[in-house]
Amino acid sequence: MPDADRPSLTLTRRYAAPPARVYAAWTQPALIARWWQPLPLAGPAHAEVDLRVGGRYRIVMQACDGKTHDVGGEYRVIEPACRLVFTWAWASTPQRVSLVTVEFGADGDGTLLTLTHERFFDAAACDGHRRGWSALLEALTRDLDTRPEPA
Repeated sequence: MPDADRPSLTLTRRYAAPPARVYAAWTQPALIARWWQPLPLAGPAHAEVDLRVGGRYRIVMQACDGKTHDVGGEYRVIEPACRLVFTWAWASTPQRVSLVTVEFGADGDGTLLTLTHERFFDAAACDGHRRGWSALLEALTRDLDTRPEPA
């Protein structure tokens, strides 16, 4: 199926934190582990990040039911505090590579984040990721609201 015909989604959220702080939450492994929890987890996520174009990332989550959820990909575009573009594939379905773009726009004293995930395998995958991303973006809100501003 041509990419233009494959399902995609776009979600937008406003955060009461500057773009550099929200961007850091997406790019620093210790910060990712704090909020990357789209489902009940047995503990914090494990994140590995090689933040450079061509570098790879990997996030592993252990659900309370014992299942491991392992996702990773390659960074395609890195514009600090502005935009990240990376591939996305679950270890369980490595042939299903999709593309994620996260934009961090200044919005007064906060950030308007726009997440676009495209090139899904099918509509069911798109719907499942919409639920997962929505939960993650809410978890990021809670983390930014409770984590003190860096000095």
